[in-house]
Amino acid sequence: MDNNLKDIEDNKAMGIIAYLLFFIPLLAARESKFAMYHANQGLTLFLLALGVNIVGNIIPLIGWFIILPIGNLLVLVLIILGIVNAASGKSAPLPLIGKYTLIK
Repeated sequence: MDNNLKDIEDNKAMGIIAYLLFFIPLLAARESKFAMYHANQGLTLFLLALGVNIVGNIIPLIGWFIILPIGNLLVLVLIILGIVNAASGKSAPLPLIGKYTLIK
């Protein structure tokens, strides 16, 4: 089995967990490129969710009724897409945030 395929098979669970708790793969699977890729995507998603919620709560009415629901729905869709990618063994970048690398 190819080394890359072994890494993917051994760390699929870490890839999935990265979208729920991005720091777990940072602590448990630091040597895995697959887990680190998904941890980066998870961290970027976390920061997007944080930004959406901060902006949505600062701006009254428009934030509460437009920014928060649409922004959080977008984050949820991206989380599901990321989990599906990780479970499938893919390292495909997520729409909107996939081009950003925060973890080297």
